Amino acid sequence: MPFIHARTIRLADTDAAGVVYFPRTLSICHEAYEAALLAAGIDLKAYFAASDGLTVPIVRSEADYLRPLFAGDRIEISVSPTRISEHGFALAFEIARIGPPRKTAARVRTEHVCISANTRERCPLSPLLAGWVDRG
Repeated sequence: MPFIHARTIRLADTDAAGVVYFPRTLSICHEAYEAALLAAGIDLKAYFAASDGLTVPIVRSEADYLRPLFAGDRIEISVSPTRISEHGFALAFEIARIGPPRKTAARVRTEHVCISANTRERCPLSPLLAGWVDRG
């Protein structure tokens, strides 16, 4: 079952035309990813600081923009992790404007790979992260 993160589109998310600026869509998804990790009991400070010697960079991203979002719109972002290898996973995001009517505004997918912070070689996902992904 996907994790759901709700928020309001802010003026800072928009461009001069008044719609969400396309790179902000990825930032909004990353915000939802962080919220999903927190909800799963993963310590963000340790996770993003590579305190265990591992880091998990994004190696691929793609997005489909289906309709504009404007400042003040209420949205929900669903986050669904999927394992793609012993050292990688993908996140599928769906951004929906909360109605009426509810409408999907964007679909985003990111791929992440676990690597050693020192050697930059691929490593298996940590047990905590693997557990979160596999429950996805």
